[in-house]
Amino acid sequence: METARPASLASSGTVGVTNPGGSSPFVLTCDHASNFLPAEFGTLGLAAEDLSRHIAWDPGALPVALRMAQALDATLVETRISRLVIDCNRPLDAPDLVPPVSETTAIPGNAGLSEKQRAARVALSWQPFHGTIERIIEDRLARGQETRLVSVHSFTPVYKGRNRPWHIGIIHDDDRRLAAPLIGALRRLAGVTVGVNEPYSPADRVYFTLERHARSRGLPCAMIEIRNDEISGETGQRKWADLLTGIFSNLEPEEARGSRQRAVG
Repeated sequence: METARPASLASSGTVGVTNPGGSSPFVLTCDHASNFLPAEFGTLGLAAEDLSRHIAWDPGALPVALRMAQALDATLVETRISRLVIDCNRPLDAPDLVPPVSETTAIPGNAGLSEKQRAARVALSWQPFHGTIERIIEDRLARGQETRLVSVHSFTPVYKGRNRPWHIGIIHDDDRRLAAPLIGALRRLAGVTVGVNEPYSPADRVYFTLERHARSRGLPCAMIEIRNDEISGETGQRKWADLLTGIFSNLEPEEARGSRQRAVG
């Protein structure tokens, strides 16, 4: 299984940006890219093996997103602090913003935090992540650059005892401009089981980053969830990144396709 970025990289900032001047219409986010815990948090009372599990991050998601960003000439914004410290894909009033329990694992270091301690975590990771996305999108829109926001995640094959058969899931709300053609392209791949709003949906409060930065501006968006056993090593990471890059290179949002067909007709 992939390991965390070295502390030397993580300590260069709590948010990372790859290819900030990318020419692609796509801006990628990786909201749970790292399982890095700054020294001040110790292990949050967890065993070392817990920090390599999905409760601490989205294993495999960052290498896929990095490869996609490079191939597409897209901008990527990533977190560099574990979701156990603070979950950047949650609103500030979410009960699991600083999770007291993840799946079935209690997080002792997150129990009984004061408002000052919670605010410090927000300032450490949540605010820099969302502030960075905000600036990138605003700069793109100011210069008239087409922008579509896509978040890249991974999910565990078994959650609370339930098997998850999907190889990949596409999460969307009632804006299907990106999701519909993406789902259609994935369903044409042999041997790939595609989940639609599986294993999560916006009702599970997992759509926050896209709601905050894309839906609020009327920008096309979608969330990708890849089962983490599919991307546990370089071969799988390359496979899925290349598959998605090929799809995204030819992906035309539903609205644009409809407009083109009306013009031709």
